[in-house]
Amino acid sequence: MTKAVLALEDGTIFRGESFGAKVNQAGEICFNTSMTGYQEILTDPSYRGQIVAMTYPLIGNYGINFTDVESEAPHVRGFVIEELSAIPSNWRAQSTLPEYLEKYGIPGIQGIDTRALTRKLRTGGSLRAAIVVGEVSDEEAVRMAREASYDGIDFVKEVTPSSKYQWDPNALESGKWVCAKAEYAQKVVVDGKGNIFEELAPAEHKIVAYDFGMKKNILRSLRRHGFDVTVVPASTPAAEVLALNPDGVFLSNGPGDPAALEYAHATVREIIGKKPIFGICLGHQILALALGGKTFKLKFGHRGANQPVQDLRSGKVAITSQNHGYAVDPDSLPGDVEVTHVNLNDGTVAGLRHKEQPAFSVQYHPEASPGPHDASYFFSEFAKEVARYKNSA
Repeated sequence: MTKAVLALEDGTIFRGESFGAKVNQAGEICFNTSMTGYQEILTDPSYRGQIVAMTYPLIGNYGINFTDVESEAPHVRGFVIEELSAIPSNWRAQSTLPEYLEKYGIPGIQGIDTRALTRKLRTGGSLRAAIVVGEVSDEEAVRMAREASYDGIDFVKEVTPSSKYQWDPNALESGKWVCAKAEYAQKVVVDGKGNIFEELAPAEHKIVAYDFGMKKNILRSLRRHGFDVTVVPASTPAAEVLALNPDGVFLSNGPGDPAALEYAHATVREIIGKKPIFGICLGHQILALALGGKTFKLKFGHRGANQPVQDLRSGKVAITSQNHGYAVDPDSLPGDVEVTHVNLNDGTVAGLRHKEQPAFSVQYHPEASPGPHDASYFFSEFAKEVARYKNSA
């Protein structure tokens, strides 16, 4: 394999071998503690502008399939691993990890001591980095890392759709995937790729989902919980959304600094009190900013499928999937907003709710992908909130 280096802005150099595309790329580097789910991580739009390092030592062992993607293409700037699986094996695999990254022009580097890298980021905080392939001096590689930009950039504009659309109008993409048609008799549907899904019940609630970089499994989860979803671009004015007369409004995940999205804060501020609102991840931060709160950058972020969160109202703890580098400042929230959940690792805000209006949000991913399903009940909670609002109107 071709030699490559991972250079950090502080001058640190890690040497390894290139896989995927033989190109140089720079961005903010972060680490993810998930053992599996690298395909979902690569295609999560929330990673736009970032180089992702996996802490689990062996990656690529089950290849890539084109059904489990969270968007149509990967969004990471680069991919850093300890060891690449030499022989991927899975009956659903349609490509190898190196082939997939090469197809989309994304560099990967293996042979990196990801434990040492993670400890460095955990201790020193987020850093800019560059994956450099071939014969380049260490000084030049570090210079490339230092030129990368991340904070204050509106990456949402790069990943949001250009126009509104209806999600899964024929109910062929959102049902739970099953292995064999015989297991469910007539209660299945088959998509154009031959995949078999549970048949879905008719949708009960019509909602609009703001797409700030939404994962497909969020859309699947919303449809499974009875929502007919119209997806709109991030810059869609509140008046246009309210003219659709939805039963509720959903605010999605997405990449980058929430403070840079002032147009989204203003839009959500107009909708609060007029329709029920549910936000996750970036959507959670946007709701907080719209309510008058502030956000700040975390030292190294929360990225992985093993983040413990406590519900302050019930005392119950859930293990959650998270992917964010910013958090809501609890001291900045107005008196009519309550913190409902906290991350038990560092005490940061993991959920909030307006005390009088039907608006709530969580900092984590109830849809998982990858990760546990401890928090999937939030989609049901949103359905109940929407039903209450409809009945009281």
